[in-house]
Amino acid sequence: MYGLHPWQNEIGALGRQTPSMRFSGNMPLHIWQCAARAKLETLLGMEYFHRCDELFSIESVEDKGDRSETRFVFQTEEGYFVPCVFVKPKKPRCEKPPVMICLQGHSTGMHNSLGVVKYPGDAEDVESGDRDYAVQCAELGLCAVTLEQRCFGECGGTPNPDCYTSAMTAILSGRTVLGGRVWDVERLIDVLETHFADECDVNSVYCMGNSGGGTATIYATALETRIKGAIPSCSFCTFLDSIGNKWHCACNYVPGIAKYFDMAELGGMIAPRPLTIVTGKTDPIFPSDAAAQEFARVRDIYYKEAGAPEMCAQVIGDGGHRFYKADAWPVFFRMTEASEV
Repeated sequence: MYGLHPWQNEIGALGRQTPSMRFSGNMPLHIWQCAARAKLETLLGMEYFHRCDELFSIESVEDKGDRSETRFVFQTEEGYFVPCVFVKPKKPRCEKPPVMICLQGHSTGMHNSLGVVKYPGDAEDVESGDRDYAVQCAELGLCAVTLEQRCFGECGGTPNPDCYTSAMTAILSGRTVLGGRVWDVERLIDVLETHFADECDVNSVYCMGNSGGGTATIYATALETRIKGAIPSCSFCTFLDSIGNKWHCACNYVPGIAKYFDMAELGGMIAPRPLTIVTGKTDPIFPSDAAAQEFARVRDIYYKEAGAPEMCAQVIGDGGHRFYKADAWPVFFRMTEASEV
């Protein structure tokens, strides 16, 4: 072989790339955010996703003892339906509690958020990985809603995620799977406002997820200002040190994004809303050192400019690629309760 491997050559090119839309302080932050969101929408191909009749339908309602679970489906694009489960605690934090959108990553599906074991490996995800997000929310007095992400679980990935073909085909028409996942979250908020306003506070919608769920959480919260705060887990790092330098699923890649942004800029679009970034100290695919450096940029540039450096925090769990509920939830509540004062 002569010289560099092609992948090494591409890593070098990525490392030499300086994002052109980094905030420079030459305009008010909110003006930069509007321009940055517009560019990010273009990169994700959001213009090629179109509203349609939601065709909302409730499939079942179950009493789970400490909570109720309402399973429903709705249409986000013509002919494409998304299953979800709305979870309401029997002992809510307040009369109409906030609601958390729960996004699983590359797993067997959204049932993991509900603490349900269906397939081999689910028990590890749910128990040692702290990925039963909706159950945790109910225990904490929050409402929650699980959404089956594109190419996972019931939406094209049973039992194993199946992203590659969808991701590559989407690129041919200017779309991205990640853009589709963001679109589904946005349309889910429409459904919450229309059908669940009596059950939860639809003005206090939050989003969380691990790995691919954390990635969708970051992008959705960057673009959708109705999301009041986020807990992305094991998904935040520099592009160079994570999806550039490690093997990742094709659904992580947005054509041309590094020309304009790194991950800190996505966090900058979220400022000053509460942002709890969760990192695994030994996460092999989102290295903690690079994640900490990129988090410092979010805090010291974007949240400082927004006058709210205390509204973003990085939680580093003593382990690998998973969620850390004991570390993350106290930080999230400290920030969200302060933001409501």
